Amino acid sequence: MYYAIMSTDVEQSMERRKTAREQHIARLNLLRDEGRLLLAGPHPAIDSTDPGDAGMTGSLVVAEFGSLEEAQQWADADPYVNAGVYERVVVKPFKPVLP
Repeated sequence: MYYAIMSTDVEQSMERRKTAREQHIARLNLLRDEGRLLLAGPHPAIDSTDPGDAGMTGSLVVAEFGSLEEAQQWADADPYVNAGVYERVVVKPFKPVLP
């Protein structure tokens, strides 16, 4: 089943994001290579694909896991969590309908 991992950044998270980004992306690439990643990306703080100093407000990952517990464990081990980028992470089952 797919799960949505919805994360909210702490204020002024860009420096923390930069320090953990390589490890964060490596984990996402592993999910992609395993054919389990539906989509992933950040939420820019402003209406721009390159928000610059405004930074990001959070992230969304939708990926396939064996259970909600497995998805939660994966989310809890994210390098962004360990780096203090996220103030909150919510994991919910997700049912793709469209396109």
